Amino acid sequence: MSYLNDLNTIVNINSYTKNKQGVDRVGEIFDKWFEELGFEVNIYDRELIGNHRHYTSQHDKTAKKLLLLGHLDTVFPPNEFEEYSEDEEWIYGPGVCDMKGGNIVALQALRELKKKNCEIKNIDILFVSDEETGSDDSKHLTAKLASEYDYCFVYEAAGQDMEVVTGRKGVGTFFIDITGKAAHAGNSYIHGYDANLEASYKLQELVKLTDLEKGTTVNVGKINGGIGANTISPSANMVFELRYKNSEERDRVLNSIDGIVKKSFVNGTISQLRGGIQRDVMQTSEDSLNLIKNIEEITFSTLKSEERGGVSDANTVSSCGVVTLDGFGPFGDGDHTIHERASKESFESRIELSEKLFTYFVKNSDFKKGN
Repeated sequence: MSYLNDLNTIVNINSYTKNKQGVDRVGEIFDKWFEELGFEVNIYDRELIGNHRHYTSQHDKTAKKLLLLGHLDTVFPPNEFEEYSEDEEWIYGPGVCDMKGGNIVALQALRELKKKNCEIKNIDILFVSDEETGSDDSKHLTAKLASEYDYCFVYEAAGQDMEVVTGRKGVGTFFIDITGKAAHAGNSYIHGYDANLEASYKLQELVKLTDLEKGTTVNVGKINGGIGANTISPSANMVFELRYKNSEERDRVLNSIDGIVKKSFVNGTISQLRGGIQRDVMQTSEDSLNLIKNIEEITFSTLKSEERGGVSDANTVSSCGVVTLDGFGPFGDGDHTIHERASKESFESRIELSEKLFTYFVKNSDFKKGN
C-alpha cells in the first residue's frame, strides 16, 4: 500500500477551496504523477481559485472514451484540520475520502495498468478546484469537456456497502430581496410596508412546495430583515435551497417560486429573485443500470448501487448525456468534519475494481461484453 505515502503527501497540503496556492501545489504533484504515466497535462489557469487540470491519454478516434472525474479542493481553511494519521483499519485526515483518497484510487489503478504493460488510451482525467463551493466556475468547463466522452467514473466516496451512485438530487440556491417602506412603528404604523411580514408569508408558501414522497425539499435556511423594534421593516432577504429527484419536480417548483416572488402578500412590497440551479439532477437511467450489469460481467462480482441526496460534479456530466457512475472512491465517513476517515480495505477493493475495468476498456474500447 505504498500509495498511502502519496495520499499522506497531498493530505498534508492544505487545499481549502479559497487557498489557491495550496490547491495548485496539490495539482502540481498530480501533474508529475500523471506525466510519469504518459498523460499530457492541460492546465486551465484561474486567478482566484486553483487551476483546473485535464490529463489526456492517446485517443483512438473510433473508440469510446472514458473520463475519470475528481476534485482537488477540501473544506477546511488553513490551521483547522490538516493532519494525516492512520491505524490498522482507517486513515484520518482532510480529504482522505472526500476526495483526495478517490483521486489516489484512480491514479493507482492506472499505475497498475501501466505495470501490466497495457497502453493507456482513451482514458482521461479531469480534476477541478472548486467542487466544495458548488463548482460555480468549473461546471462550465466540465460540461464543455463532457461532450467528448461516452462514459464517466466519478471518484467520490463509495457507499457503506461499497455502492456506486446512479442518481443524485439536483440542487438550486435562491435569494429573495424584499423592499418595503420604513415607518415609525408607533406614530405612522399604517404608512409602512412591512418587508419582514412579507418574508413570513413567502416562507410559508415556499415550504409548502416540499413533497417528501417525491424527494423534493425546499428549505429557507436564512432570513434577515428590519432595523429595529420601533421601525416597520423597510427590507428583508431570504436564502433558500431546492433539492429534487427529477426534472418534473424541478419545473413544478421553479414555476411556483416565480409566482410566490411576484405576488405581494403585503401591499406595497416589491420582491426580486436571484440565484438558480447550481447542479441539475442526476437521474438513474437505463444506460447507467446496464453499465453496472456490464461491470458485473467483466469483474465476475456484484456491484451494489444507490441514489444520494447530496450533489457532486457527476450531476453536471450526467446532465450532458454522458453515462455516469459516481462513488468509485474508497468508503469513508465523517467527511466535512474533523473526524473524516477512510477504510484501508476499501482502497484495495476500489483500486482492484478500477484496474480491472481500465484493463478491459483499453483492450475492448467499450464496457460491453463481446466487443
